[in-house]
Amino acid sequence: MPIEFENTLACGAKILGTHLSPEQIQLFNIHASQLSLYSKKINLTAIKTFESIAEKHFIDSIAVAPFIPGQGSLLDLGSGGGFPGIPLKIMHPNLNVILIDASRKKVNFLKHVIRMLGLKNIEAIHTRVEELYEQDEFTGQYDTVISRAFTELQNFVRMATPFLSPHGTICAMKGKNAQNELGPVVEAQYEIKKHYYQLPFEKSDRYIYMLQPKHNR
Repeated sequence: MPIEFENTLACGAKILGTHLSPEQIQLFNIHASQLSLYSKKINLTAIKTFESIAEKHFIDSIAVAPFIPGQGSLLDLGSGGGFPGIPLKIMHPNLNVILIDASRKKVNFLKHVIRMLGLKNIEAIHTRVEELYEQDEFTGQYDTVISRAFTELQNFVRMATPFLSPHGTICAMKGKNAQNELGPVVEAQYEIKKHYYQLPFEKSDRYIYMLQPKHNR
C-alpha cells in the first residue's frame, strides 16, 4: 500500500485517541493490500482510494477497540472483508475471534488474510447465522457479538442474543439513523449504552451501541 494509506491510518487513529505500533500498521497494510487486490475479483469493497479504505474500513473498525475486552471471545457476524473482526484481533492479540460470513468467496479471502498475517486464535467460517443456533459450541459462548453495518439493529440484536455468554455484550456499529432502529421491545429488554464518534477526516457520524439483556444483569 502507498504511504498515503499508512499516514491516514496512523493520523486518524491518533485523532481518535489510539496509538498504533509499527507492527500493527504493517499488519493493517497487508490486510488492506489484499483487500484492494481481491476486490478486483470479488465484491469486498466499493471504496477505491487508499485514504478512504484506511478511514472507512480500518479506522472505523479500530474505533470500537476501547470498548471491547482485550481478552475473551468475540463473534463477528457478517464479517465481509474482515471488518471489524480482523482489526480488533490486531488491536487485541489475546482476543479469540470467530468471523462468520455467508459468502464462500469472502470466507476464503478471510482465511487467506489470516494466514498472511500469521494470526492465531482467529477463524473464518462459511455459514449462515441461523445454522449456528443448534450448535452448542456457538450458542451461549461469546463475551462480545459484533457487527458493522450488517443488518437493521433490531434484527441484529435478535440474531446475536443466542450467542451471548451469561454476561456477554452485543456491539452494533451503526450510522446516524440507528436510533430509529431500536424499537420499544429492544429498549425494554436490554440495557443500552451508546458511544458517539466521528470519522476523523470525512466527519461522518458513527455510533457504537452496547446492549446487554436485562435478565443477565
